[in-house]
Amino acid sequence: MKKPRITVLGSLNMDLVTVTEKMPQQGETITGQAFSTFPGGKGANQAVAAARLGAEVYMFGKVGNDLFGKKLKEILNQENVNVDYVDVETNEETGTASIIISDDDNRIIVVPGANKEVTPEWVSSYEEQIRKSDTLLLQLEIPLESVIKAAQIAKKHKIPVILNPAPYQKLPNDLLMDITYLTPNEHEYKKLLEEATKEEFDIIRAKSIITKGVEGVEFHLINEKILVNALKVDVVDTTGAGDTFNGALAVELSKNQDIKDAVLFAAIAGSLSVTKLGAQSGMPSLNDVKKIYELQK
Repeated sequence: MKKPRITVLGSLNMDLVTVTEKMPQQGETITGQAFSTFPGGKGANQAVAAARLGAEVYMFGKVGNDLFGKKLKEILNQENVNVDYVDVETNEETGTASIIISDDDNRIIVVPGANKEVTPEWVSSYEEQIRKSDTLLLQLEIPLESVIKAAQIAKKHKIPVILNPAPYQKLPNDLLMDITYLTPNEHEYKKLLEEATKEEFDIIRAKSIITKGVEGVEFHLINEKILVNALKVDVVDTTGAGDTFNGALAVELSKNQDIKDAVLFAAIAGSLSVTKLGAQSGMPSLNDVKKIYELQK
């Protein structure tokens, strides 16, 4: 069976992760328990998740001309993600995400670096490569206007688009019209609806597949609200769970799977990802997910 071809346009970051027993208060200095660096960025994370689950994945984005950028491209290549379209921006540093993990929770500060140089013009220059995709997967750690341009290109060529609206920002009506699926978490979904016009409200509700952590995943199918339960697992690190879900969803929808089955598969993948430290290092293999999926289906 031919592997689905997924294009991921988005961010590449190096995650700088500190584990501590408690979050520091303003002006407070505390001693942490551990520090590690992990490959990250929502775009790169979703690319790795999709590749591990059996897709042919092409990553589009930018890194800086530094050690972090070189390492991120090496790691993606090792994960069987094509990095021919990850360009090096000589005047910017690679993006970083500083993550503090404490008591099953995380707080994140992202510095975009080279990610902000992913311009609409740069995206347009790769229209021919995007056109070959089975699915285009997008997030919001690159400039919004570039996300809009990519969605326009995909719609022009009748390519399904999954948009993960994180980090949160208000989405223009044209972008909502051009995408196929929207994958907010419950907090992003609430904000999207609060800021929506009546027309946008209906579009958001119809296209959203909402991740709700331990409660599972919710979406609407015609007039029916459907809830897919999450697995009960021992949580180590929730970083990257949403990215794993999105990568897995893109894989299954690219195979023309039934939406309920695709969401179940993605929910299982997302649940498994939180059992290990690190966004990409915790992402499950296809066999890991299939074993549970066949039992749950």
